[in-house]
Amino acid sequence: MPKQKTHRGAAKRFKVSARGKVLRRHSEHTHILTKKSTKRKRKLRKATKVAAAFENAIKQMLHR
Repeated sequence: MPKQKTHRGAAKRFKVSARGKVLRRHSEHTHILTKKSTKRKRKLRKATKVAAAFENAIKQMLHR
């Protein structure tokens, strides 16, 4: 049986941390930034955890 291929779309969007948590980036941080506060933009920079409902599906796509 051939090797399983990683879902390339998921691989570009998600990362699995050392402890097994799935991380994602925030939306709303690419354009029209002038009306957004500095605090809001700073918080959008950091990654956040994926909702528990989607975690297993994403791990399966990444073969983790």
